[in-house]
Amino acid sequence: MSKILIIEDDTAFAQMLQKFLQKKEFQVSVCYSADETKSRFKNFDFDLVLTDLRLPDYDGISLLTEIKAISPKTSIIVMTGFADVSTAVRAMKLGASDYIAKPFPPDQIIRVIQNVLQNRKKKSQVIIEKRESQTGHFNEVIGNSEASQKLEKYVKLVAPTNMSVLIIGESGTGKEVTARAIHNNSSRRDFEFVAVDCGAIPKELAASEFFGHVKGSFTGATEQKVGNFEAAHKGTLFLDEVGNLSYQNQIQLLRALQERKIKKVGSTQEIDVDVRIITATNENLIKAVENGAFREDLFHRLNEFSLQLPTLKERIDDLPLFANFFLKKANVRLNKEVHNFSAEVWNVFNEYHWSGNLRELQNVINRAVLLTSGNTVQVDTVSIDLENKLVENVPEHFSKAQFEKERIIRALKQTNYNKSKAAQILNVTRKTLYNRIKQYNLNL
Repeated sequence: MSKILIIEDDTAFAQMLQKFLQKKEFQVSVCYSADETKSRFKNFDFDLVLTDLRLPDYDGISLLTEIKAISPKTSIIVMTGFADVSTAVRAMKLGASDYIAKPFPPDQIIRVIQNVLQNRKKKSQVIIEKRESQTGHFNEVIGNSEASQKLEKYVKLVAPTNMSVLIIGESGTGKEVTARAIHNNSSRRDFEFVAVDCGAIPKELAASEFFGHVKGSFTGATEQKVGNFEAAHKGTLFLDEVGNLSYQNQIQLLRALQERKIKKVGSTQEIDVDVRIITATNENLIKAVENGAFREDLFHRLNEFSLQLPTLKERIDDLPLFANFFLKKANVRLNKEVHNFSAEVWNVFNEYHWSGNLRELQNVINRAVLLTSGNTVQVDTVSIDLENKLVENVPEHFSKAQFEKERIIRALKQTNYNKSKAAQILNVTRKTLYNRIKQYNLNL
């Protein structure tokens, strides 16, 4: 049961709100003044505080600051009957989780409280994961190959700065993982890392997503929304697939980066934001600039420092390291005890092109672990995912017969010429494989 403290000098309103929240199964206490509140500081163990910004004996902003100082984990919702948006925004910058204007309907305050408590729970989980990552439980792998070591060197070099970083890499190479590594090694590590998929935002809603909106600013804006920039204040904002932004959205983003100020949609109030920007793309933004699809001035703003992520094939020496790392994660996730891969699986892994890079490797291993009944991943658990892609590097001029012949040879080599296992990889019967070997005169 969540513990809530109401700080309100209007006795009748405070008692009414207390009874209402108690009916909703919250444990609720009330203080009618700042002095009464501060007298509880020694044993202050509330999950949430609802406080009026206007108190007769004290400044509400000052009280908020003192509460956060003695109990940083306590969430605070400020109430104001003066529609004083600027003061409420100031309160949120100082640590308030949300604000609500009086008078408010009962369902609205419940909705706000539930949202704040849910966010509090998520933040607690993030803190747990951060703590576990420091002991190695959630730590991402850094490869030993030359390409991986070079990437790590650049991450550690740029992380302590406030430079904007553009991460370039194929799908699945770990662009968000790299962005988080930069954030976690920076002075902003104790503030939020906000990741945004620009390709998933409709251009009509991008301004609201980036900058937030005020209630009633457009159809469907039933509540005030905090945008990505404000949520990432003092932290890092990661914009994935930034090349997908429309030209108009690029202009809005450029203005925010230049002025370090934003306006919520429907508001005239400017909000200062201190945000580090990290962007990522798998497109050629230089070509997009040349074609007029991406603004050159925005490109230079985002590209103060660029990182080119290597493909998995470019760091194939790290494949055993990554595979075993994903195996351990899959065991935890699926509650399994699979300890290693068979020799045939390693042969398949080493021959495969890995067009989906690390993400594809992780997906293949997750599926294989799910299908594995013993403690070793066997080749039949990965064959469905790999069977049609083992010969991606066969020349385009090969005929259908040449293609199939090459495919059979590779499958046999990968299984050390075990025809039963090769047939499994090729997804054919053992009899069909023998017929194909005879047809192509493969003297094996």
